Order: sequence, then structure tokens, then C-alpha cells
Amino acid sequence: MTPHKIIKAVILLVIAVFAQPLTAANPFIIVQSTTSTQNSGLLDAVLPLFSEQSGIDVRVVAVGTGQAIKNATNGDGDVLLVHAKDSEEAFVAAGYGVERFDLMYNDFVLVGPADDPAQIKGNDNIVEALTTLAGSGSLFASRGDDSGTHKAELRLWDAAGVDSAAASGTWYRETGSGMGATLNVGIGMGAYVLTDRATWIAFGNKGNYQIIVEGDSRLFNQYGIILVNPEKHPSVKAGEGQQLIDWLTGDKGQQAIANFKIDGQQLFFPNAQ
Repeated sequence: MTPHKIIKAVILLVIAVFAQPLTAANPFIIVQSTTSTQNSGLLDAVLPLFSEQSGIDVRVVAVGTGQAIKNATNGDGDVLLVHAKDSEEAFVAAGYGVERFDLMYNDFVLVGPADDPAQIKGNDNIVEALTTLAGSGSLFASRGDDSGTHKAELRLWDAAGVDSAAASGTWYRETGSGMGATLNVGIGMGAYVLTDRATWIAFGNKGNYQIIVEGDSRLFNQYGIILVNPEKHPSVKAGEGQQLIDWLTGDKGQQAIANFKIDGQQLFFPNAQ
């Protein structure tokens, strides 16, 4: 082949390559969610199964529930997955969400040092335990970040008749951080901490800490999932977001949630139906 023909063949090859239609990247959606669903490893285990079946990538922003709701209210996401039912219902009522669905549940536990300075271990009444804890002056580390866990904690202090805000900086310490960071701070100072069980099971720096109080029905922790309203925010990928919601609340997603375990322990219990 002459040099001229070689050059011509190369040019034709280049033209043929660039003439091919471009393949669009996989569509993606943004889920505003909580630190517990991310830190526990649940989303890393479950969402790739959805992506494999749907071709839709899912990008997660894991923050406290309060911040996640603010982000979704601003249109910075397509789906909201959090655990503060009253706030979720208010989000929908204000028109920022289309419809709220129960997705799964677990529970909160109060953890503390093995020597249990407040002497509350084994008390299955969380309100009584917190009342005793406050009276003892034992340290308590709060997330203080408007997360779902923080909201639940404040409800429990209110039920106990304890003004935690007035105690701020004394025995009551606020970290302003996520669950993992608050556990690290709490353990470092020898403080009791209210945490969701999933994060506690997955947490790797327990030291001599153990579950002190559990089992009270007031420690129930429900998660909900909501499509951000495209009428408020036209950029919302409503079709893809609804596909994720339908999958997670359907048989395959619910089974994937049930199958997620650490050391044989189930962390979340599906209850979409």
C-alpha cells in the first residue's frame, strides 16, 4: 500500500470512529439521606443491586436528617431517605415531597462505659434511665445537629422532664457532629450516647462500651422515603427517583434490606407494606 493510500485509510478510519453515535452515560439520581444508612454500610450493599437492574446510578449525600430535609427542600436531590416522621410529613405537607412511604425500621440504644457511673444498666424504661442519668451528673454526649437521632433524643429528654438545653456545657455536651464522630467523642470523655443500633453494630471503636438501655418502645426508629416534588423543582429526575422508591419498597428491595447483616446481626427491618 502506497503512503498516500495509508494516509487515506487512516483518515477514513478516524472519520468512521467519530461518526459513531455517542453513548450517553448512565443516568444518575441524588439521594439525600442520613449518616446511619451510609455509615452502617446499608446503602453500599443495597444500591448497587438497584443500579445493576435499572442502569441508574445512585449518588448519596449522607448528612443528618435535618440537613438532608433542608437540602431536599432546596431541590438538591431527587429522593429523600431519612428517619424523622413528623419532619418528613411536614416536608410533604409543604409541597416539597410527593408522598411519604415507610421503608424500614430499627431502634435506638443508649450506650455507655462498662462501669455505668449512672447505674442505669438493664433499665428498660428509657425515660426513667435518662432522669436518673441527669440527676447523677454523669456525662452525656449529644449529636446536637438536628439529625433524626438528635430529634428523638430531645423528645426523650422532654418526656423525662429534663431541660437539656439548660444543661448544655455541664454534664450535657453537644458535638454538632454525625453519629460516628459523636460516638468517638463520647467514648473519649466517658459519656453516655444515644445511637441507632445499626451504627453501633457497625462501629469499630467501642472500647469498653456496651449497650446500657434498650427495648423501650419509645426507642423505635422508623425510616421513610420520599420523592422530591418536581413541581417545586423541575430539575428533579422524577421518573428515575420513583423507580428507586418502587424498587426499595418492592419485594427485591425489601429483601435486600433484610439480607444486610453484620456478624450475623440484621441491622434494618423492612416494613414498606
